Amino acid sequence: MSRTGRRWTMRRVRALIRHSGPTSLLFRRRLALMGGAILVGLAALVFAWAADESSEAFEQLTHRLPLLPLLLTPLGFAGIAWITRRYAPFAGGSGIPQVIAATRLPEQIGGRLVDLRTALLKVALTLAGLLVGASVGREGPTVQISAAILARVHSVLQVPLRASVMVAGGAAGVAAAFNTPLAGISFAIEELASAYEQRMTLLVITAVIISGMVSLGLAGDYVYFGAVAAHLPLGSAMVVALFAGVLGGLSGGLFARLALAAATSRNRLTDFSRAHPIRFAACCGAVVAIIGVLTDLTWGTSYAPARHLITGGQEPLWFAPAKFVSTLATSISGIPGGIFAPSLATGAGFGNLLRWMFPEQQGSAVVLLGMVAYFTGVVRAPLTAVIIISETTGSRGFMLPLLGAALVADGAAQRICKERLYHGLSRNFLDRAKAAQPG
Repeated sequence: MSRTGRRWTMRRVRALIRHSGPTSLLFRRRLALMGGAILVGLAALVFAWAADESSEAFEQLTHRLPLLPLLLTPLGFAGIAWITRRYAPFAGGSGIPQVIAATRLPEQIGGRLVDLRTALLKVALTLAGLLVGASVGREGPTVQISAAILARVHSVLQVPLRASVMVAGGAAGVAAAFNTPLAGISFAIEELASAYEQRMTLLVITAVIISGMVSLGLAGDYVYFGAVAAHLPLGSAMVVALFAGVLGGLSGGLFARLALAAATSRNRLTDFSRAHPIRFAACCGAVVAIIGVLTDLTWGTSYAPARHLITGGQEPLWFAPAKFVSTLATSISGIPGGIFAPSLATGAGFGNLLRWMFPEQQGSAVVLLGMVAYFTGVVRAPLTAVIIISETTGSRGFMLPLLGAALVADGAAQRICKERLYHGLSRNFLDRAKAAQPG
């Protein structure tokens, strides 16, 4: 090879190293995504284990001292609310609205809303909520900590923070929390990303696959609620799906409207909650405690009664309204914690009411239709609702009736609550984060 040819080859090699080598932005960006996704999968598994242990500890305590929650839960709510306001003001609530708000201005306020320290404290406070009987889930907090992990890894590797990073982190969190990779992708499309670009697609799918592989490799190929063989004849499925969609959408939309009103409206109740947030949280805790002591079914995520209903068991018809009120009281109290799992449990209870209306139909199928309808009414993400429920119950062959109920529920929910819950709540965090910026 001539000297000129060798120089040309060396220039190509140096250019390739600058573009894709270990010190290049492209390499660091890929490393941040893959390394962050692995950490997300591990964090989701640890959080899931800790949440289960916290719930079990509370259940054991209530079995020994059934009336203790009447004191423990209100005091616990007040203490958690005080710590949240004092040390982690952006950790309250689900975590999903914070990530949505962060995608609006990722470079300006993203680091504040998905700060790793805030997210870690949110995890600890969510576990504390489960330890005192709060009707909360871990999925929303998993979304926030997943986005925070990806954001921190990008910061360490000196990679610019983009909205797509927040979306990918949140989607990976949903996938790892439920062991539902398809739901993670649909959640990113419906909830986190207002403008879904091709470049973002690759980021989301890569993050979901990696975090899902970590979860699958360590926890095994489990189905969250257990496999359910749901089936209805076509004619019956259409009728039940229509009823479930209308009634479930209205009920879920009512929950969303009340939760948004508590956060954004001005009335005596909201004025009291803003003027005396700790006392208000204690009052919400008292409501949760009274319902829990009277029913012994509404503590935490209510996973056990929900699973019992899904697999064909029986629970009291008042379980749905009791869980509705308990989850609403927890949500508006201001303490950290998600509403995904509690809403799924409420939806299962709503499906139990539908089963009373359609006693001749397969119980599990009717419960699933009620479940998807109510959950869609709350979060207004029908595709995500269908995929989550089909993946967490193994009922993929029942997706068409589920989709029909979800689409009807989405339309019905709009009659009650025009604005989507997470997006409405995200505006508060967006405004607060802007106001907290220096200068």
